[in-house]
Amino acid sequence: MYVWITLLAGLALLPALLRTFFPYFFQDCVYIYRALGFGIRLNVYKIKTPFYSIVDCFLEAVKKHPRKAFIHFEGKTYSYEEVDKESNKVADALRSVAALKEGDTVALFLGNEPRFVWTWLGLAKLGCPAALLNFNIRSKSLLHCFSCCGANVLIAAAELCDAVEEILPALKEKGITVYLLSDECTTDGIQCIGQAIAKASDKPLSPSLRSNIHIRSTALYIYTSGTTGLPKAAYVTHERVWASSFIQGVCGVTSEDIFYINLPLYHSAGFLIGLVGSIERGNTVVLRRKFSASQFWDDCRKYNITVMQYIGETLRYLCNSPKKDNDRDHKVKIAIGNGVRADVWKEFLNRFGRIHVRELYAATEGNVGFINYTDKVGVVGRINILSKVFFPFALIKFDIEKEEPVRNAEGLCIPAGRDEVGLLVGKITKHTPFVGYAGNKQQTEKKRLSNVFVKGDLYFNSGDLLRIDHENFVYFQDRVGDTFRWKGENVATTEVADILTMVDCIEEANVYGVKVEGHEGRIGMAAVKLKEGKEFDCVTTCSVLANYLPVYARPRFIRIQNSLEITGTFKMKKVKLVEEGFDPTLIQDPLYFLDLTQKKYIPLSQEIHNSIMSHNIKL
Repeated sequence: MYVWITLLAGLALLPALLRTFFPYFFQDCVYIYRALGFGIRLNVYKIKTPFYSIVDCFLEAVKKHPRKAFIHFEGKTYSYEEVDKESNKVADALRSVAALKEGDTVALFLGNEPRFVWTWLGLAKLGCPAALLNFNIRSKSLLHCFSCCGANVLIAAAELCDAVEEILPALKEKGITVYLLSDECTTDGIQCIGQAIAKASDKPLSPSLRSNIHIRSTALYIYTSGTTGLPKAAYVTHERVWASSFIQGVCGVTSEDIFYINLPLYHSAGFLIGLVGSIERGNTVVLRRKFSASQFWDDCRKYNITVMQYIGETLRYLCNSPKKDNDRDHKVKIAIGNGVRADVWKEFLNRFGRIHVRELYAATEGNVGFINYTDKVGVVGRINILSKVFFPFALIKFDIEKEEPVRNAEGLCIPAGRDEVGLLVGKITKHTPFVGYAGNKQQTEKKRLSNVFVKGDLYFNSGDLLRIDHENFVYFQDRVGDTFRWKGENVATTEVADILTMVDCIEEANVYGVKVEGHEGRIGMAAVKLKEGKEFDCVTTCSVLANYLPVYARPRFIRIQNSLEITGTFKMKKVKLVEEGFDPTLIQDPLYFLDLTQKKYIPLSQEIHNSIMSHNIKL
């Protein structure tokens, strides 16, 4: 009898003991249970014939709940059945008008709107990969995207017609067909497909139209490096689509949730985690053209939103918005995203209530990722028994000055220790492939790191510095090499430098990101050497950058130097430049600030510097 009482007492105390000595035990178990379930599903899909794609998942949802709201957008609601029929019409029109067939790549140049969703679904039903273009890019960057992914067809929104017309002569020369989602257009070389879609059949299409699609087929091209000067088109296979779609489920999102998407659909976050994840879950999406801090919580209350997405900047914008008595009057329970600072994270929770922030780490083209499934503030993930089964990764010692991994006498990399910052690398295997970038072998090879732990092995070089503490929590530290992040976008410094050297007065350019107090990420700055006998052209420099780069990629600060410091291997030195920042009291070199209202660079005075630091000048 006493044995049973003791046993029952022990069992009663077990949860408390586990919480005391293993505080994350239950959260680990829940995550492992969910992750194993999705891992099994993915392996089933790999061998299932015919191949079961996310389109088939969507069609099942249509059959299961045809009248359920799929998309809320600007006061209108579209059911699963309505979106299905609209996508059928798009597919039917494109088959007849454009003669599209399985395998044809089509570039989509659209903003956040329901037509984006059913146009992509229509293409997917035909077995056509879609290249998702950043609607901010223009001129040569826009044209470059076509040669990257091999697209021969462009489908654009009517409001982006001017951007298309700007590159139309080059499109014609390349034999690219342009369709505008409009009923009429007077521009020669642009065909309107609006009426053809309106008259097309909304009947279901035969799955045989995409019968050759399999798990390793290319489903999408998503542009990485923030679509700066020369965007890179990352291959996104159907396997990657499925894996990304499971993130909502791993975070505890269900079919009953209402998911808020205000991030751009051309990004992995908005498209794969948000839209495709909602299809996998069978839930409802509230779609917005762009993020608005002033309207955010009103939308959440209006639509009873339960799950939101974010990037670091958006949470900061919400925290900086005027406080209201109803700040906690909402139903949001989960926030999924990346890039939020710990101080903003804490402020967000203190002000807006208990929301489970699921900070994650991933890259569109990468083969390794983490997710913080606990409520610990400031971390991007947690290592458990499944981590290296799903993603065989390592942190290796990295030389910041030389911008390369540290190697031992045998030429192999050295693992970073606990609580030591190291470069994240992911082993390239059959189960964790790195497909690379379309039409860019050089950049693909640059991301492959060989002879890491044994001669001949191959790893994906993330280009990111991370740290793992003694509790197995993962912390993001910084980006290295050619990329930094600003306004939620990646900016490739080498590409921006190439654009700067197109300016007639500039001989060399060294681009880097610098910290600004109160802002996430790093803002763009460039040290430049002028051509002999030339003076810095404030207007032309601004004009050239505006022609080739979106606003977030343009260097806001310019530092004029007599010579640019390089390493023994002829690489630009950046560490000292980054440390010195843009403070005119510390720097003797001439400094300039990009004034977007005047559309030119102006001398950076102490007064302007003070205004920036006090946030009187918005960056």
